[in-house]
Amino acid sequence: MKLVAFKDNHFYFDRDVCPDDSSFHNPVHYHDLYEIYFITEGSCDYFIDSRSYHLVPGDLVLIPEGIIHNTVYHNTGHSRMLINCARRYIPAAVQLKGYLYRNPAITGEIREIFETIRQEYTHPDRWSEDAIACRLKLLFYLLARHENACSFESECNETVTRAVAFLQQHFTEDVSLTDMARYTAVSPEHFSRLFKKETGFGFREYLNLLRLQKAEQLLKQFREATVAEIAAECGFADSNYFSVKFKKMYGISPKKLQRPAEG
Repeated sequence: MKLVAFKDNHFYFDRDVCPDDSSFHNPVHYHDLYEIYFITEGSCDYFIDSRSYHLVPGDLVLIPEGIIHNTVYHNTGHSRMLINCARRYIPAAVQLKGYLYRNPAITGEIREIFETIRQEYTHPDRWSEDAIACRLKLLFYLLARHENACSFESECNETVTRAVAFLQQHFTEDVSLTDMARYTAVSPEHFSRLFKKETGFGFREYLNLLRLQKAEQLLKQFREATVAEIAAECGFADSNYFSVKFKKMYGISPKKLQRPAEG
């Protein structure tokens, strides 16, 4: 189901159901909206920031803006409900401590709130936006009240966790697969397989995503810098290669993002 903007493009609701014979990999991404993911059937692995989480029905995932994440579904049918929203929909006083929220005791209440939001979103009237905002606040107050009884567990291999933490600090440098294998004390082949298994994507793919995310920020911040300067600052040795990768990911050239046409 394709996401449809709700009025101001700052709230989206999506419900997805896949049959038993489905197996697909959700492209690695991040975005400017807060993500709330509720799995209702089946299971999946969710890589968030630097750790992996195995989700089962009733689990809720909460991902702040700008955090790289990736969902990998396996050969089982699944269904989930997904909300992307601006921060203003979330009570400022609620600060939950993890990405995975697992508390079977309140799963029924969480599902009821999601279903109510779905109804408001798919059959809107003049009151729906305010009603959705109220329901989202109710959801976060519910989570906060029961936070002490929930589980925030992750299952990521510590070798991969260390590698991701290193890359997040050194992605602008000339880091190779061999360097990472040496850093984690395994062979390049083993590191490559392990990284792919645990995160759902390749080492180079993840490294480029970190660099592109930084480039997007710098392009918006430094309007007079050249594309070559931005590319070099983010770890790309070839500005043409950077431009190709950037346009493929964002659908716009670096120069156009940096200096949008005045209308």
